[in-house]
Amino acid sequence: MQPSDQKLDAALAAPERAPVHSTRLGGKDLGAQLQSWKVERAYSTDLPEAMRAFSGSAAAQFEAQLTGADGVPAPHLYSAWARRTTGDVVRPSQSVVHETGVAGHTLPAFRGTVRSRSAASGSDTVTIQALDGAERLRGPASLPRPYHGVSTGRRIASTAWCVDELLRQGGIDSCPPPRAPLADTDDTSPFTVLYASLHGGVNASYGQPESVPWIGDYDWIRDGAPFEMALMPKAAALTASWMPRSRFVVPGKVYLVEAWVSTAKTRGNKIELKTLFDRSGGAYGYVSGVFDISNGAIRIYSGTQGGPAWYFEWTSSKLAALRGNWHIGFLVNTKSSGTSVLPTVQPLLTGPDGSHFVGGMGTYTDPAASQPRAELYRIEMVTDMAVECLQVTDRIWTDTATYPRDEWEQKGKWVKGAVLDEADMPLFNVPKVSGSQWDAITEIARATLSTAEFDEQGVFHWRGPARFGKVPTGADLTVTTRRDIATLTISEEIDACRNHCVQPYQDWSAAGRADGAFIDDTVVREIKPGESVEVPYAIAEDEFDIGPLVVTDDSVVNDGHRVRFGTAVTGGTAVKGVVTVSCRREGPSYIARFTNTGTTSVWTVTKDGKPSVRIVPQKATGDPKQRNWAWWNTISQRHYGRQQYTAPASDWVQNSTAASLLSKNMLIAGQYPVPVLGEIEVLHDPRLQLGDVVRVVDTAGAQLDTFAWVVGMRTSFTAGGAPQQTLTLRGTSYNGVPVDEGLTPDGPLDPSYGAQRKYAQVTAQYATLADLMAGEPTYRALLTATGGA
Repeated sequence: MQPSDQKLDAALAAPERAPVHSTRLGGKDLGAQLQSWKVERAYSTDLPEAMRAFSGSAAAQFEAQLTGADGVPAPHLYSAWARRTTGDVVRPSQSVVHETGVAGHTLPAFRGTVRSRSAASGSDTVTIQALDGAERLRGPASLPRPYHGVSTGRRIASTAWCVDELLRQGGIDSCPPPRAPLADTDDTSPFTVLYASLHGGVNASYGQPESVPWIGDYDWIRDGAPFEMALMPKAAALTASWMPRSRFVVPGKVYLVEAWVSTAKTRGNKIELKTLFDRSGGAYGYVSGVFDISNGAIRIYSGTQGGPAWYFEWTSSKLAALRGNWHIGFLVNTKSSGTSVLPTVQPLLTGPDGSHFVGGMGTYTDPAASQPRAELYRIEMVTDMAVECLQVTDRIWTDTATYPRDEWEQKGKWVKGAVLDEADMPLFNVPKVSGSQWDAITEIARATLSTAEFDEQGVFHWRGPARFGKVPTGADLTVTTRRDIATLTISEEIDACRNHCVQPYQDWSAAGRADGAFIDDTVVREIKPGESVEVPYAIAEDEFDIGPLVVTDDSVVNDGHRVRFGTAVTGGTAVKGVVTVSCRREGPSYIARFTNTGTTSVWTVTKDGKPSVRIVPQKATGDPKQRNWAWWNTISQRHYGRQQYTAPASDWVQNSTAASLLSKNMLIAGQYPVPVLGEIEVLHDPRLQLGDVVRVVDTAGAQLDTFAWVVGMRTSFTAGGAPQQTLTLRGTSYNGVPVDEGLTPDGPLDPSYGAQRKYAQVTAQYATLADLMAGEPTYRALLTATGGA
C-alpha cells in the first residue's frame, strides 16, 4: 500500500467522496483538460492463469484524452504537426506524472513517458498513451560474461546482479554508479577502469573478477548494506581481486580507489584496497590503502610486492567511534616527467553522519616507495566488513589538492531508483541475453518466479521467488460487498492445480575452462606519441569475455594473452609503462585499444620483428548437464489426479538448490487449485498497489472471507463521474483439502463395461428365438450378465 495520511484515510472512509486528479505532461499541469484517463497494471507471465502472481513483469500503461484550451481545439494544439511551442508537451518520450485521490488529497498513480499520441481531426480530442519506467529500458541488453565462474566452479553473479546491471545500463541506479563508464575515446577525461557493485555477484560491470572467493566464505546482505546489497565476509580477511578493463600506466596518472563499507557489519576491523602494477622483469609494485576502524587509522602504502615499502598514516577519531555506512577511498597522484615517481597520496572519507575527512597530502621521499614504469595489473581487496560499490577511476582530476568534495560524493550525479531482493539464484556462467533490457529482465523474472515492476513513483522493484511463498497473516485493505464491491466473480479451475512440479537446471560443475584458438595479429602496428590505435579482433559468440592484453618485456616469457611494445619496427628494446592497453567487447569483436603516453613511437612487435599481439579467447570445455528437480504432493494427487507442470528449461537456473527452491514454490502455488477473484469492481482506493494483500468479505453471495493478492488493477475515469477501479485477485491459499463427505464419486469408467454376456451365454438361456421373444427382455438387460449365467 502507498503511504497516506489521516486526512486522506478519513476522506476515503467518508460516505461520499469528491474525486480529484492531477496530470502533468512535460512538467505542465493539464489535468483540467482531461476528458478521461485510465491506468492499467498487471503481471505478465507464461504460468497458468491462476498462478500468474508468482512471476513476470508489470509495465503500467496510462491513457488519457485531452481537450483543447481557450477555444482552440486539441488537435490544433497537440497533434504531431502542431507548433512545437504547444505540441512538445505531449510529444513521444515526454514526461507524464499522474496523481489521483479524494477531497484535495492525491497519491502518485503513474510516472512514465509518452509512447504515442493521436489527434482526431474535426474533434476536440487528442489521445495519448504512456508507459512507465519500462520505456527507459529499450536499449540493447548486454551482460559481461567472464570465464571465471566456469573456470573455478564458483558463483560469480546472481539473477539479482544481472537485473541490477541491466537497470544501470538504462540509467536506473541502486547505488552510486560508475564515475566515467563511457568508452575511452579522448584519453584525457576520467575513465572507469573497474566497477563492481557487489550486488549479489563479484562480477564487474567494467573489469573482470580474477580471484573469486569460495561460496562458503561470504554471503550477500541487504539489511545494513550502505545502499542496496553488500558482500559480507563470514570471517576476517576475505580476499577477492579483479583485473581492470584498462591497464593504465604509471608514472603519469591521478587515480581514485574507493568503496562503501558498513562498519556496523564486520568480522574484524580492517579493509585494504590495493592497486598492483606490472613492472619489468616480473616484478610488481603496489599502492594500497588500509582502513582500521579499531583505532581510526588510515595507512596508504607504496612499494614493491614482496619487497620494501613506505607508508603515511592519518587518524580519524570518527572512523573509530561511529559505526555505520562509510564512503572510503584514496587519491594517488603519479604525475612525473621521469621514468619513476614518488607518488602523492591522500585519503578521503565520508561518515554516516555526513562528516567529511580529507587527510593531508603525503608525498613519499623514501626510495622504497618509488614506482617505476609499469601498467596496472590487478585490483585486490581484503576485507573484514560488508562492502559495496568498489571502483577505480583513472584520470580522476588534475591533482589531489583541488579535488572537490561534491565530486567525491557524486552530488547531483545520480538518484536511487531501484530496490532489489535477496540474491538467492546464483550464476556460475552468465547467460547470453538478447532483445531490450526490459525483455531480458522479463525473461529472468519468468524463469525464476520473480516479479519486476515500477511503482507509482517510478521506482523499480525486483522481488524474488519467495515473495508469494508465504500465506499472509494480515491484509493491507479490506473490501466488502456491503460498501466497496460492486461486482465479484470467483473462479476455480483444474488448470491451476499443479501437484507435481519439475524445474530443469543447468549443472556446470563438470564443465571447465580452456583456451580457444589463438588469434595472432598479422601486422606490426605503430603507435605514435600521444595517439591511440584501436584494433578489432573477431572472436566467437560462445566464447567468454576476456580482459586487456598483458604488456610483456624480454625478461619474462609469455606466450599467452599479451602484447610487446618495441622501440623499433624491427623489434628494438621492450617498452614498459608507456602504453595504456584497454579493451572492450562489442558483439563478435574484441577491441583492443593502445594509447601511447610517451614522446616517441612504439610498435607492436616481438624481439625478432614479428607482430606481438596474441589474443587468447576462453571457452567452456563442454556444455552443462541438463538435470531436473521435482517436488510433489501425493495427497493432492489422490484428490485431483497427477497434474504435472514442467517449467521451461532456462539458462538462469544453474544449481540444484535454486531448482529445488523454484520447484517447491511452484508446488506451494499450485498443489491445490487456488481461486481467482476476477473483475472485482470496487470503490477507487489510490493507496492500492500490485502485490498488496486484500481481505475480501462477501456477505451477499458466496459468504466469502479470504485474503487475496492484487495481481491486476485497472482504474478509469470519465469527466463528470467517479473513478472506477477493477481488480484481479489471486487467493493466498486454498479452501482446505477435499473431503467429499457423503459422496461416493463415480469412477472414470462405466462399471457395466466388460460385464456384458457373450452370444453363447444368451443362447444357453434362450434355446430358440421364440423363447427369447416370449421373455421380452430389453436390449441392455439381454446383455447384462445375471448371477450364475
